[in-house]
Amino acid sequence: MKNNYVEIIKASTKLGLTSFGGPAAHIGYFREEYVQKRKWLDDKMYADIVALCQFLPGPASSQVGISIGLLRGGILGGVLSWIGFTLPSVILLMLFAAFVATTGSFDSGWIHGLKIVAVAVVAHALLGMQKSLAPDKVRISIAIACAILTLLIPTAIGQISIIIAAGIFGYFYYKKETVDPAPNMTLTFGKKTGIISWILFLGLLILLPIFKPYFQTVYYSIFDTYYRVGSIVFGGGHVVLPMLEREVEIAPDVFLAGYGAAQAVPGPLFTLAGYLGQVTAGIPGAIVAVIAMFLPSFLLVIGTLPFWSYIRSRKGIQAALKGVNAAVVGILLAALYDPVFTSAVTSTIDFILVLISFMLLVVYKWSPFKVVLVSMILGAVVQFI
Repeated sequence: MKNNYVEIIKASTKLGLTSFGGPAAHIGYFREEYVQKRKWLDDKMYADIVALCQFLPGPASSQVGISIGLLRGGILGGVLSWIGFTLPSVILLMLFAAFVATTGSFDSGWIHGLKIVAVAVVAHALLGMQKSLAPDKVRISIAIACAILTLLIPTAIGQISIIIAAGIFGYFYYKKETVDPAPNMTLTFGKKTGIISWILFLGLLILLPIFKPYFQTVYYSIFDTYYRVGSIVFGGGHVVLPMLEREVEIAPDVFLAGYGAAQAVPGPLFTLAGYLGQVTAGIPGAIVAVIAMFLPSFLLVIGTLPFWSYIRSRKGIQAALKGVNAAVVGILLAALYDPVFTSAVTSTIDFILVLISFMLLVVYKWSPFKVVLVSMILGAVVQFI
């Protein structure tokens, strides 16, 4: 088990240092590392975890990483996976935010190069997931339909509704077919732990605001605010930003400086909590804010996974998941266009850099880390020229 812990922290820290481009790109980086390279799970299990985390509030990509850590090394494995993926972003964001707030510039060429490589990473992941999750005409059609609907209804509620609709279609279309055996999801904790986790999640959500008047400290206030935001936000980091802007009392220009910095660092956008917490109450405030922001994700994943193992083995659920998994491919396809492609590719040169990055990933099998470095350098060179 100790070897597992070392593997988890090494793999997750590598991802924490190189996973640029937002949640859709993170899903691509995770698949490359955990499915393709390390073979800790297959595409079907990976898609199941992605689909599950899409339903839960909080940062979906972080929850996927936590889930894989839980499968690989129990609760401690989940914690290590989260630390590895999140801590580099927190540290970089706290340092880099001060720099960009001073210079006021978020348009560096190398930052643009990071956006460009995300296009190639998402496209690569999309190709691989389509082969295993949408291999026939019907599921390709589901994926395309879900991509269209996701682009037309770009909201968290719309995305969840699309996944549910695809699951209902899959249930009725595939329920009479013979389905593959459910992937074996072995956990070191059971349903009792899951129930306790759900009780803690709901208890903190209800009780923290009630007791707030009795604990007039800045750290209690920070914990209450960030726990509440992390508990109720669907749709990823970009959805959490307006909520945080309303909840946290700091100057708008200071907030926007942090937002700009968050776009430039790897890892989850939810680590903006580290920047805001530090602005509010120094390094202790940053630590409290980050823990409070991600704690709901831990409790929700730990509370849900033990029951998911049982639910996933039901034949009807497997039929529904064929539709859901195809929908995940479609949602990733939509994300490839907006926001990944639309925010990164603004000229012919940008698209040329995307093609180069894609070729290095797919044809020459370069690791994402190397492709990220090349894209950063090319982006800086293009801006200099």
